[in-house]
Amino acid sequence: MNKTWPISHVMRIDAPIEDLWSLITKPGNLNLFHPFCKSNEVTKWVGVGSKDVLTYLNGMTFFRDFIDWENKKGYTLLIGRKNGQKSKVEWKINSLDNEIFLSITVYPHLLNSFPRFITYLPYSLLIKPKLKKYLNSVISGINWYLVNKRPVPKNHFGKHAWFSKF
Repeated sequence: MNKTWPISHVMRIDAPIEDLWSLITKPGNLNLFHPFCKSNEVTKWVGVGSKDVLTYLNGMTFFRDFIDWENKKGYTLLIGRKNGQKSKVEWKINSLDNEIFLSITVYPHLLNSFPRFITYLPYSLLIKPKLKKYLNSVISGINWYLVNKRPVPKNHFGKHAWFSKF
């Protein structure tokens, strides 16, 4: 994961930090706000050491393992196929001038086995734009749920080539 370029997205959240933290740490939370989530099944939920399974709308299944957890500040997890490579993902809550911001940073495992100079173009032209769109949809879903108090409709912010069913 040290060889990869991180991809981040940050957005202002229209809710108190307590509501945001409560939502993103609720067992099965992706069922509420993730626009590309078909199901989010919890296998263990205890803070650090939590595990769940995310099945996307297209049927692809990823396993999430939480490796760091700071109350009302964020968490870090590893995500990927059951016996495959994992990407590191950091969720962080920040406040600035009485506004709350959520950032998600992904350190994708894709292209990690190749030298960086070879991966620059595929990363810049394919991976980064697709992951930025994905992260925008996920954080938009969180904000939408917190404002509307009901689950986000599937593909609510547009379909995604990697995770939606076409």
